[in-house]
Amino acid sequence: MAKQTCHFNLALLLLPLFAFSTDAKMDIITSKQDVQVGKEILLLCKAGGEGDITWQKNGVEIDEEMVSKVDETSSKLLIRRATVEDAGKYTCLCEFDSGHTDDVQTQLYVYDGPSFGSTPTYHEFLEGTDGILPCLVSGQPAVDVRWIYNKEQNSFYGNNVHQQPDNTLLIEKVRRQDAGTYMCHAQIRGRPIYKQLSISVVVNAHPTVHLREEVKKVIAGPETNVSLLCLVDGHPKPNITWNMPVFYDPSHHKYNSDRSQLTIRSVVRDDYGEYVCTATNKIAESSATIMLHVFESPEVSLSVEQQNVKMGERVSVACNVSGHPQPELHWINKHGGQTLDSSSGRIRVEEGVLVIDEIVPSDGGLYSCMAVSIAGNASRDVAIHTQPGPPLYLSVSPGPASVFLSLTTLPVSGGTPITNFVLQWRKNAAEQWKEITVPNADTMAVTSLEPYTLYTVRLAALNAAGLGQFSEAHTAHTQGIREPDSPVILSDKMNVGDNSFSVPLKTSNDGATPLLHYILRYRQGKDGAEWTEKQLSSNTDSVTLKDLTSGSDYQLEVIAVNTNGSSLPATFNFTIAEQAVHNRMTKGSVVGIVMVIFLVVFLVVDATCCYRNRCGLLMYIAVKLFGQKVPGLKVLEEGEGTTNGDMKLNGMSTPRSGRHYSGVGINSSKEGGPLTEVTCDKASLTKHEKTQPDRNLPKTVASG
Repeated sequence: MAKQTCHFNLALLLLPLFAFSTDAKMDIITSKQDVQVGKEILLLCKAGGEGDITWQKNGVEIDEEMVSKVDETSSKLLIRRATVEDAGKYTCLCEFDSGHTDDVQTQLYVYDGPSFGSTPTYHEFLEGTDGILPCLVSGQPAVDVRWIYNKEQNSFYGNNVHQQPDNTLLIEKVRRQDAGTYMCHAQIRGRPIYKQLSISVVVNAHPTVHLREEVKKVIAGPETNVSLLCLVDGHPKPNITWNMPVFYDPSHHKYNSDRSQLTIRSVVRDDYGEYVCTATNKIAESSATIMLHVFESPEVSLSVEQQNVKMGERVSVACNVSGHPQPELHWINKHGGQTLDSSSGRIRVEEGVLVIDEIVPSDGGLYSCMAVSIAGNASRDVAIHTQPGPPLYLSVSPGPASVFLSLTTLPVSGGTPITNFVLQWRKNAAEQWKEITVPNADTMAVTSLEPYTLYTVRLAALNAAGLGQFSEAHTAHTQGIREPDSPVILSDKMNVGDNSFSVPLKTSNDGATPLLHYILRYRQGKDGAEWTEKQLSSNTDSVTLKDLTSGSDYQLEVIAVNTNGSSLPATFNFTIAEQAVHNRMTKGSVVGIVMVIFLVVFLVVDATCCYRNRCGLLMYIAVKLFGQKVPGLKVLEEGEGTTNGDMKLNGMSTPRSGRHYSGVGINSSKEGGPLTEVTCDKASLTKHEKTQPDRNLPKTVASG
């Protein structure tokens, strides 16, 4: 079997030799340079020519029994069981038949190992103690050892981990993060031969319990759930147990998967007490206590939640509070931000009852009964509504057949929003008041009055509780009706841009009646153009038009509108300038145009040459495509046209003797005569040519 293996290895080594020529240099071929002890070594020397081949190791000739001749140009060296001593430099020497000598060398390395023997691969250490990891390595010639932690070489050196001279690894004061996989890497010195051994390190730790809250306070109730969290640490992972002040009830108490969280559902007063969490592993156990306080939240109830009271009447609202511990009761005027703690006076609190005597508009609003305790706060509101107070800060001004009223400050609302105002007016004290109801606005008006007439007016606010007191009476003398003046367009400040136009706008007189809006109309100046119309708000201070047509005249009209009608239009004419056209002709465009012109001229000249003189590129292409039946020759056969000095026979030009012609040759002879030639040569006939016609041709008529 060993002999067959040797032959097979030899065949593998010989295989690349066939690619070498007889002139190749000397070479030693080996399957590998590093050989393990006990393995076979085969070296093959290729001399590149015939000659006498010998072997040496480290300069000493090798016994002939280890060497054998393969052919006239090759020799092999076989070591059946390698030892460490077989390592060295091997030389192949050849004395060629030509008298020339040459040699080639190679280095062989023989190694044993590395081996880890009985090195343990699992260690457990207690957190805080020193740990030692041995690596028992053997091998020849020499073995270098280094440690790798979690696939990161030397990532821990210089910290608390150190490699000792005997290749053991010392971990000082082992920490939790020191756990993991350590790799002992053993390598034959100077060679890429190595082995690795994985060693697992487990760090055990005492169990510890950490509480997020040592005291927990909750409010009892059917919708209240509380979770008690017990954070446990240690290795191996500790088991968790709970000790509770009440019996465990699966419907009331719930644990998570590792029992680190206890949830109490629908907390009641009986859940009050101490909850002890205990963590246990094979090292030790640890406990911690959580104190759970259970309170009952305050509750508030009122005898009524809303009261509408007429001014001057009495108000009474009762409030009851409950909870654990018993909460304190307080009444608060929410719109005034005051606490009502007096038991006497017009507004007072009597044993939890709010009392208001002879209510006035400023008493209206929200009042809150609040219950306060260490378990929290609770409150309920009661809304007390009464009529609004009289308008105090009213200004009256005349208008065209109208009177305008405005308030700088709204009257006291009476506790509910003012929705409308009632306006009353009359011309004299003998008349009945006339009135209208208008919504709340900055300015209110009585319109459709008689112009130039004195009126007395007054105002009262209205809310959900009823109509409040009227203001003092005011008089105003109405004015005549006027329409607004025409809008003024400030043409000296106009701005005409690219396809746009803008100009400031104002109205000098609104006709004593507030403007409603402006009407804007514009069109192009050309005949039949349609008007474009827009509506602008009354506070518009400028006119702006965009997307206009370049080089066009425009007409603009603006009309002001109020309740009395429309003003005369203010007109304005302007022109949008033409936009400059930029020449974007590039050098490439110019070259392209020139080339197109040249091509057109060339085709015209060539076509003229073809159809008039039967020459040129088009004539050549036509003859190649159609042979002697070239379109256009029929004209010549019928005697039309001229030959410009040449002779014509049956529509074919006859070449002159003794001269050289260029052109396209065409086979054309009814009686199989010689070929004739169409030419563009227009040289005049010589005297000899004129007197010596071709005898083989029929009579011809000279043209031109």
